[in-house]
Amino acid sequence: MTPIRSVTIAALASAVLATTLTGCQFGAAEQDTSPIVIAVDLELSGSAAPVGKAYQRALELKVDQLNGSGALGARKIELKVKDNRSDASESLRNIGDFSNDSQVSAIIMGGCNECAVGAARTINEKKIPTIALASSSAVATPVADRRYLFKLAPNAADSAAALTTELRRRGIRKVTVLNSDDSYGREGLDVLRREFDKTNIKLLSDQSVKTTDTDVSQQVATLAARNAEAMVVWTPPEQAMLAAGAAQTAGFTGSLFFDASAAGELFLGAASRSAERATLIFTQTMVIDDVIATTPAKAARRQWFQDYTARFGGYNGFSSFAADAVQLIADAELRAGGEPGRAGRDGLRNVLETSQMDGLSGPIRMTPDNHSGLMPQALTTLVARGGRWRLAG
Repeated sequence: MTPIRSVTIAALASAVLATTLTGCQFGAAEQDTSPIVIAVDLELSGSAAPVGKAYQRALELKVDQLNGSGALGARKIELKVKDNRSDASESLRNIGDFSNDSQVSAIIMGGCNECAVGAARTINEKKIPTIALASSSAVATPVADRRYLFKLAPNAADSAAALTTELRRRGIRKVTVLNSDDSYGREGLDVLRREFDKTNIKLLSDQSVKTTDTDVSQQVATLAARNAEAMVVWTPPEQAMLAAGAAQTAGFTGSLFFDASAAGELFLGAASRSAERATLIFTQTMVIDDVIATTPAKAARRQWFQDYTARFGGYNGFSSFAADAVQLIADAELRAGGEPGRAGRDGLRNVLETSQMDGLSGPIRMTPDNHSGLMPQALTTLVARGGRWRLAG
């Protein structure tokens, strides 16, 4: 990976903030030194721990970068992290504790769909701005019941549309689906059916797996027996890799297609042989070292990729969503203004609702009618090649 000349961490970290802060008060006599306290509810143990820990690493790296950049003036971001143990009830308790802490400006939740949906009412009643990294559309809709809850992850409808486009491009007409038996997995199956109905693609069969399952071979073997041209895998990353291995064992000779929820580590490890040539719909940040940095946003993504890889020895695709959540909150906190350290949760929510930036994950746009910020243009097609994910083509 080649370093980007003249691009510094400070410049990248402050790129969004600089465009929104006019008449900056950093040089004024009275500087705001109050901390920006962000509470974090993550799956650090239990079935979803691998992704939760990737989020934690990304949050810590991004906070270090922002705190060291000078973009926040004399202020610093502080994280208060709690483990929800991959359990929605524990997550709800964490959200209650965070919302009652007057120091907390906002909350970031992890990728647990049931956790975010289950906490929606409390978040709304407590009026605490929250960005969830979960994918289910129920996290951010209906907006009337989610005024303080925002979502920053690929949308099922966008992922299904991109998958269907790629299937059609390859002339594939017979497909099976393996989906997770949770809100996002069921939503994925529904939107795939709707997309297929618009085309000549036929869904031959579908099977579901619990998100806690560590053996998916029976379901995969059932699907493989249908002799489809492709199998779509709409599960978390660990199960997607298990499915790739099970498909090879079952003698499946068709193509494997993974939804964005299956993204995880850049390098496929033990699953590299069985996943070779599999197709993944995800954001460019996963393979940004393959992309020429022709814009400041692409340069920032490439720098993030390099910094994360340098610190942790590898890369996880979900890391960019956590980093973007921190950036959105920091930007909104400063833009909300008011007395030093007292922008208030309502002011922060109002700014978040109109936030726009070219984030590490791609273009992000929040509106009063749409609290799910990742734009469809952020998704691209990747393929497994040589033991890691690469840009298709």
